[in-house]
Amino acid sequence: MQTPFPAQMPLEKPRDRKLSAAMARLYDVWNPHEDRGNEFFSNFKYSQLEGFSREANVSRRDPSKVIRIDGTYYVWYTCRRTEGPPVGHEKATDAIPSVDWDLADIWYATSKDGFCWEEQGPAVTRPPKGGFGWRSNCTPDILLWKGKYYLYHQAYSAVIQGGDSCPVTIAWADSPNGPWTRLGRPVVSPGNADDWDCNCIHDPFPLIYKGKIYMYYKGSPGQKRGGANIIRAQGVAIADRPEGPYEKSPLNPVLNSGHETCLWPYKEGIAALVSLDGPEKNTVQYAPDGIHFEMKSLLQVPPVAPGPFVPDAFADNGDGRGISWGLCHINPDGGGSMRESILARFDCDLSRDLHRPIFKHNNLRFEESTYFQRVLQLPAALRKQILKEQDRVDQNTVSG
Repeated sequence: MQTPFPAQMPLEKPRDRKLSAAMARLYDVWNPHEDRGNEFFSNFKYSQLEGFSREANVSRRDPSKVIRIDGTYYVWYTCRRTEGPPVGHEKATDAIPSVDWDLADIWYATSKDGFCWEEQGPAVTRPPKGGFGWRSNCTPDILLWKGKYYLYHQAYSAVIQGGDSCPVTIAWADSPNGPWTRLGRPVVSPGNADDWDCNCIHDPFPLIYKGKIYMYYKGSPGQKRGGANIIRAQGVAIADRPEGPYEKSPLNPVLNSGHETCLWPYKEGIAALVSLDGPEKNTVQYAPDGIHFEMKSLLQVPPVAPGPFVPDAFADNGDGRGISWGLCHINPDGGGSMRESILARFDCDLSRDLHRPIFKHNNLRFEESTYFQRVLQLPAALRKQILKEQDRVDQNTVSG
């Protein structure tokens, strides 16, 4: 008869006993140190940023990865400055947006420490109505390639509605401060009608890997939120130069979850922070070849639309060091007078060069205000419905 499992957790997988599936998985997939011993696990701490105003109908969201040039940090982001708040596509006009990222341009800001920022103004602006991308330019990310800077971004040429369909394009400059020249055409477009990415090519995220540009992006297998399919997945398109041509991986989607793209070189491969949507949401995943990703950790309260500081994003040296901070956006909660997204900073410990034990703490606990905030509190109308269902379905507890 097998003796009970030892009180002191063995650091190596026991070979002298049968293990349950869960305990075998602890050693085969995870580790007996729990999150403290997982290089792919981190909690996240958030900070408000200095230097960005709070104004009605001015929204800042979807920050690019952060880069550092000559001691100065740079970030690009979606900036909407409109006459009114989003009203939906049926009521939108040339001056009133349909959604938060409609009628937007790409702005940029600089910083010396990553906490205090100075908004520099527009980087890539929309062309006149009728031109490619005239409706909205948004969700940027940055690439450095052979001495030039390339801003990948979504380009809308119609009011944003329904499936939110658009291609990705680029603009380039000789300096992070511009001026920027628009390519004026797609570099990666949505797939055919029956393809997984037929609905959109969103959140472009370029890295240099194995001598090529790996541009990760988000597609939508489900046409709308709440549909029959998963609503988000991620793929990669690969090219020899920024303007393409790009070849989509035949194995796409390479990630089955994730609302926004967030990746970085790690050791010889690529790591990804996968959040918000899909069966593997709120995880960090890793692919030694940049294609075959596997879950490595489970996350609590990960950043929304993270743009990490990735100093070796373009190093292509097979020795990726990881990330320790970046910017993200926080969506309006709808409960107050301000209805605009804002930029914030996140810090973490997903770096091979740091050891910050506080970010390895797990089992986070929250205050009363967290559970009863508007988005989590049970609405009064739903309470009435639940009481009716409860009266119909609940039965008296019976003994066997």
